Amino acid sequence: MADRPLIGVSTYLEPRVCWGVWELEAALLPAGYPRLVQRAGGLAAMLPPDAPEHAAAAVARLDGLVVAGGPDVEPVRYGAEPDPRTGPPARARDAWELALVEAALAARLPLLGICRGMQLLNVALGGTLVQHLDGHTGAVGVVGRHPVVPVPGTRYAGIVPETAPVPTYHHQAVDRLGTGLVASAHAADGTVEAVELPSAGGWVLGVQWHPEMGEDERVMRALVTAATAR
Repeated sequence: MADRPLIGVSTYLEPRVCWGVWELEAALLPAGYPRLVQRAGGLAAMLPPDAPEHAAAAVARLDGLVVAGGPDVEPVRYGAEPDPRTGPPARARDAWELALVEAALAARLPLLGICRGMQLLNVALGGTLVQHLDGHTGAVGVVGRHPVVPVPGTRYAGIVPETAPVPTYHHQAVDRLGTGLVASAHAADGTVEAVELPSAGGWVLGVQWHPEMGEDERVMRALVTAATAR
């Protein structure tokens, strides 16, 4: 591409990270995310947590947005008490990424939510989450793999029409779908594995798995194509 679209990717914010002689707070992102954006034909820009009121300005400079995976969404965001197995809150990241999602939807910016990003999209639209389920990881720190079945007629099915194995590592999932969202893929146990927003007038997709940890570029290429067309 002569003019690659600029794809923003949200990042972690970690209190202490060591490299060399330094131990500092760090905004960081697993390299698989920008590499996948680059392989799919986009330019990747990291979006560390910022004040939520700056989200619209950030979105205005982008051609597409990826909300990356990461820690559990704080249950208060969807009106629930925390389960003992829910991880510690990442409040700055929750606030920033929810604002990014809302700004992207308002601007009809092509949006891809990955794992936590899909869950945040659901929460942003009034949905809820299952706070714990088994069978969707490998061992601790090891990515699992299972097949995902597309729902015929959905955007996701148009991108990946066959049942396909995906790299997976999550213990939470969509429960009640947010307003306007439809499920577009499921795991064998019925877990919602992809959602989309057909009535938004734009390109909006969430996937529960981690495409940045696999070889299949089709979902990211679809985002980059939508961002280029925009």
